Amino acid sequence: MRIARFIGGLLTGLIALVLAAALFVYWFDFATSMAAAAGIGALGYVFLWMAFGLNLLLWTVVGLLRLAEGGARGALRRGSRGRQPRVAPGGRERERVLVGAAGASGGTALSESGAGTGPAAGADTVETAASDGAAAVRDPETTTIAVIIPAHNEEPVIGSAISSALGLFNRWDIYVVSDSSGDATAEIAARTGVNVLELLTNRGKAGAIEAVIEEFSLTENYDGVLILDADTELDAGYVEGAKRQLADPGVAAVAGFVVSEWKPRERNVIGRIISAYRDRLYFMLQYLMRFGQTWKRTNVAFIVPGFASVYRSRALREITVNPPGLVIEDFNMTFEVHRKRLGRVSMRPDTKAYSQDPFTFRDYRKQVGRWTLGFWQTVRRHGVWPSFFWLALALYILEVVLVSFLFLVTVAIAVFVLVGTFGGDVVAGLPFFTEGFTAVTAFLPLAALAIGLLVPDYILTCVMTVVRRRPSYLLYGLFFFPIRIVDAYLSLRMIPKAWTAKSDGRWSSPTRVANKDRE
Repeated sequence: MRIARFIGGLLTGLIALVLAAALFVYWFDFATSMAAAAGIGALGYVFLWMAFGLNLLLWTVVGLLRLAEGGARGALRRGSRGRQPRVAPGGRERERVLVGAAGASGGTALSESGAGTGPAAGADTVETAASDGAAAVRDPETTTIAVIIPAHNEEPVIGSAISSALGLFNRWDIYVVSDSSGDATAEIAARTGVNVLELLTNRGKAGAIEAVIEEFSLTENYDGVLILDADTELDAGYVEGAKRQLADPGVAAVAGFVVSEWKPRERNVIGRIISAYRDRLYFMLQYLMRFGQTWKRTNVAFIVPGFASVYRSRALREITVNPPGLVIEDFNMTFEVHRKRLGRVSMRPDTKAYSQDPFTFRDYRKQVGRWTLGFWQTVRRHGVWPSFFWLALALYILEVVLVSFLFLVTVAIAVFVLVGTFGGDVVAGLPFFTEGFTAVTAFLPLAALAIGLLVPDYILTCVMTVVRRRPSYLLYGLFFFPIRIVDAYLSLRMIPKAWTAKSDGRWSSPTRVANKDRE
């Protein structure tokens, strides 16, 4: 059975790869021909790159530079270890060097045999961080982390989230805060033996996080705080990866690496399309954008996602977690890290967590609307300040606004041309319609609109089919286009709303399905 699935996945990957290459060649040839015929020359190539995203291209290149630097440093370290003798002079093996906690000057180095007079308790191992070659001064094994699980009416999923955390943490290090839930969320949590705080007044997620931190003095008693959504499950290697990144003292926050749960048997067709679309989106954003943005030489990531991320306690103490007027907290907390210069944001794929995507199109629209509104509200709250972070953010905002506007305009033109093509005499008699239709189709025929809108998007879907080895993506990808329209509309719609709407951050619970074993 495994052999058959392997062969099937391999064949699917090959088919999708060939299809992606063929579509790209066809699309690029068609688009450049259209640009040349229209006489827009080099400007046409600008629009070609916009089809895939200038930010995506830029940060992909930066991410490759980060990989190259990490690979070069790794090769140098391996070469250096290979040249050094394994046995120190005198025949004794040198094991490691310890320094005092928090860089104390009184720390005494261990002897070459490993037995010394330096402090044993709380001593920090000097080693090289695996991320970017930065020197770390903290032993990851001694890092203490508290887990916060804020929840509101999460009865179907809270048990799975707690079980996931219990597999990696002691129960006394897990803190569930039930934000005025009207179901059995608090009772389920209490039966597991973890710490439970039940709020009688609905404060919203940010308010719940703030309350549990204050109630248990978490930033005073732990080195870091993990914020875990109730619909999220941690990967087995999450804690090890997070502690390894926190070993770098310059890291203020570790961004979780989100993976969409793929459980097609638990979803209807709409739910599967949403999950497949999100999987593609997360892959592109994390591997092709945030990996480059979280390089130590750039540090411009504008989101530490609130589903499963860790903040260093000393940084979290300086963050205003729950300011008034924001619908969500994670954009604001990330901006606070940059604005107050609390350290850098780290992200690597070794901090995976599995998140449950919306099951209905209505819940998807509401979730994306909240996320987008929260982003623009955060931009409004913090304003502009001179920094490389804001330069990168401005480039992102410019592209989001411009591409969303052009995309919606192009969709409107395509609908106009589609109606004119198949409407016949019904629309031909409308005032000025025929003249407008003739003028538009002379420059943008229906074929050009269809190819320009649909083919680049489907090329990305074919690539994801290769990466994930899921043949169904080739089918579901045909229905991603309406979701892109919703995303573009909400990106623009929420801009004025961010300056006019009053938000209190209270919860809007989506449809939940009890988590089962991941496939």
